[in-house]
Amino acid sequence: MDIEKFRQNAHELVDWMADYLRDLEEYPVRAQVSPGEILKQLPSNPPSRSDSFEEIFDDFQKIVLPGMTHWQHPSFFAYFPANSSPPSVLAEMVTATIGAQCMSWETSPAAAELEQRMMEWLREIIGLPSEFQGVIQDSASSATLCAILSAREVATDWRVNRAGLSGEPDMVVYGSTECHSSVEKNVKIAGLGKKNFRKIQVTDTFAIDTRALVDAIERDKAEGRLPICMVAALGSTSSSAIDPLLDIADICKRYRLWLHVDAAWAGSALVDPELRWMIDGIEGVDSFVFNPHKWLFTNFDCSAYFVRSPDALLKTLSILPEYLKSEGGEAVRNYRDWGVPLGRRFRALKLWFVLRSYGIEQLRKMIRTHIDYAQELALEIGAERDFELLAPTPLALVCFRYRPTKVASPVELDSVNERIVKEINDSGAAYLTHTRLNGAYAIRISIGQAGTKQHHVKNLWSRVKQTARGIRLVV
Repeated sequence: MDIEKFRQNAHELVDWMADYLRDLEEYPVRAQVSPGEILKQLPSNPPSRSDSFEEIFDDFQKIVLPGMTHWQHPSFFAYFPANSSPPSVLAEMVTATIGAQCMSWETSPAAAELEQRMMEWLREIIGLPSEFQGVIQDSASSATLCAILSAREVATDWRVNRAGLSGEPDMVVYGSTECHSSVEKNVKIAGLGKKNFRKIQVTDTFAIDTRALVDAIERDKAEGRLPICMVAALGSTSSSAIDPLLDIADICKRYRLWLHVDAAWAGSALVDPELRWMIDGIEGVDSFVFNPHKWLFTNFDCSAYFVRSPDALLKTLSILPEYLKSEGGEAVRNYRDWGVPLGRRFRALKLWFVLRSYGIEQLRKMIRTHIDYAQELALEIGAERDFELLAPTPLALVCFRYRPTKVASPVELDSVNERIVKEINDSGAAYLTHTRLNGAYAIRISIGQAGTKQHHVKNLWSRVKQTARGIRLVV
């Protein structure tokens, strides 16, 4: 494709992109295809001759697009949002065009220095102490892995990096039963073993029970194990639980545990100073992660990882073969040493575009609006006799279930609620997901998509009630 053809195709593609964003509500939210349906339409062998862009894009619209779930749809209420915005999309276009591999300062000085400044902006925006230093990771899962690896090395004076795990005591990581599954996965990746991950019971608000945490730490110490890390949840995936950082920080200080905070979703809400009660105790935290790509309108992937001691992170992860030695020395930041991958995308550009395009006041207003929608919805659910809330709603996630008086069996209740979610998702009108809370099937409504308005939430709630009350019950 020559440059003039690229120019023509790019203009056509941008027109399609604008139309897509404008007309999103015309699409079913969740892909309405069966397993293997897309695969059957794709040739088994690669083409031997070139196809025109027109042919390729036509197939994209006919084959690929029907198999896409539209995460930017205003009636997307599943999981947590993976938000985008027009300025973020434009930045991604620029990033793709430049095509830089931003592993070090020398490979793109502007990328490294813009990232440094954007992390300072984010630190100020969400109210973290000034001593925290940040780096953009691909995901909160990767950031949590960095925290666990750092905790492992600090606890062993970097012996594991030098000689491996052989001869070391079992090292234990703690989190609540509500913490994200990536914590357990990262414990395994770090070589600590699944058996050394403690899932601590929670209170009736689904926050970690700190007395149970202390008991578990004491028991592990008495049995010769080495407690090294606690991962606190700020806005857990299942229930939006918020662990009490102040109490946890005191415990971690007493027992010399690395305290990492997973605020992947909820961290964006800290742009509102009224919500910073969630980080009471932040002075005792060692590392903190939140995802602008969830609720700060920045395209996936963009995860902000902050660490109180960059030296610990660098000592854990840095390595410098001759072919990576470059200019700048200690005067610059080579972010290749601040995470697991060597290669790095230019993620800071889209963050810069978003923060400048909206400004903090508008971002704060947008997030506050989503929270208000959720609070209103929770009140409406609580007012219905045949529905019940299953968890508190501190932010913008509502967990509930349909509970008709005629159905007493827990199994049947689960089945009825599962049918509600399936029927709504199959309709294409909205997209919901579920979880289990205290063993019960819970419907989750996560409000946070950039284009969601109040009427989208009200339409969903009407559809939920209509669907639920239209199901033929087995009594």
